[in-house]
Amino acid sequence: MDKKNILVVFGTRPEVIKLAPVILELKKYPEKYNVIVCNTEQQKELSNQTLSYFGLKADINLDVMKPNQSLLEVQTRILTALNKVYTDNKIDATVVQGDTMTVLCGALASFYNKIPVFHVEAGLRSYDIYEPFPEEVMRQMTSRVAELHFAPTEKNRQALLKENIDDKKIHVVGNTVIDALFCLSDNTIAEASKYFAEEGITVDDKLVLITAHRRENHGERIDRIIEAIKHLVQKYTDHTFVIPVHPNPNVKNKIHERLGNFTNVKLLNPLDYPYLVYLMKNAKLILTDSGGIQEEAPSFGCPTLVMRYETERQEGIEAGVSTLVGADYDKITNLSEKILSGTRENTRLKASNPYGDGTSAKQIEDIIKKYFNI
Repeated sequence: MDKKNILVVFGTRPEVIKLAPVILELKKYPEKYNVIVCNTEQQKELSNQTLSYFGLKADINLDVMKPNQSLLEVQTRILTALNKVYTDNKIDATVVQGDTMTVLCGALASFYNKIPVFHVEAGLRSYDIYEPFPEEVMRQMTSRVAELHFAPTEKNRQALLKENIDDKKIHVVGNTVIDALFCLSDNTIAEASKYFAEEGITVDDKLVLITAHRRENHGERIDRIIEAIKHLVQKYTDHTFVIPVHPNPNVKNKIHERLGNFTNVKLLNPLDYPYLVYLMKNAKLILTDSGGIQEEAPSFGCPTLVMRYETERQEGIEAGVSTLVGADYDKITNLSEKILSGTRENTRLKASNPYGDGTSAKQIEDIIKKYFNI
C-alpha cells in the first residue's frame, strides 16, 4: 500500500489550534500517511509558539510576512512560496482550515496543481462579503475548489448545499477546536495558573477576558470598543479586565494609550493557547471579536459578547451561548453590566456546546481513509 502524502497548510494561531488534532490523528497511522506540515508563518511567532505546545513543528516554514503588506502583496508572496512546495514534493491531498489568506492560497495552489483540497471548518457563512473582511470571500472561494468539506454543524452543511456542492463531499464532523480543548493536561493547567500568579493577576470569579483584533474593527470601531471597555473598567473597579493585546499597531497603540493606566486592567502580550483557555475557563464574561473563542467559550459556560455585526457562527447565537453586540457602545456596556452586576455562579450558561464533542479529528481521518480507500 502506497502511503499518501498529506500536505497540511496553516499560518495563524487559530489554524494551528484547529489543525493540530487532525495532524496528530493522521500521524497515528504512519503506514497510511506521510504528513507534511507547512507553516506560511502568516502569524510567525504566534503560530510557531502554539505549534510547540502540541509537540509539533513545521516541516516547511515559508516566512512570507513583511511589515505593512497589502492583502494583494500577502497573497502574492504566499502563492509564490507555496508553488515551490508543490514543485519540490509529491502531494496527494492538501488540508486547510478556516478562512485566512493562507487558506485561500493553499486551496488555490493545490487546485492549480490538480491536487484535491480537504477543507476543515467548511460552510461557515455570514453572507456579507465585507463582514468579516476579507475572510467571508476567502472561505466561499475555498469551497469552490474543495474536494472534501468538513462542516462543523448541520447549518454549515445546509449552506454548502445551497451553493450546489455535492452532498457526498460534505461531512458534518463538529469543530476540531473542541478536540484541542481536550488536549490540555492537568500539568498544563497548573503551569497556566502559575503564569498568571507571576504576572500579578488574580484569577477569581470577577475576571473579564477581552480580545479585539479583527481588521473590520480597526479605525472608529476600535475607538468605540475601547470607550465601552473604559466605562466598564471604571464602574467595576473590583473586577479584573485581562486583555491579551494583538500586535497590530492599529489596535495595540490605542489600547495601551487609553486603558494602560487603570490598575484593574492587565494588558498582556498575545497568550499561548493553554493560557488563553485557562482564562476562558475561569472568566465571568468574555468580550471578543474572535471566531475561535465563540466556539470554545460554550464548553466552559461563559457568557460571550461578540463584538462583530455579523457572525458565521450562528449556532452559538441561536443556542444563547453568545450575543452579537458589534462595536455598539450601548449594547456592549448594557449587556456587560447585566452580567457583571450578578455573580459568576448565577450567570453561567447551561446550554451544551453546539460546535462539537471532541471527536472531530477521528471522524476526519476516517473519511480521508475512505476517500483514498486505504
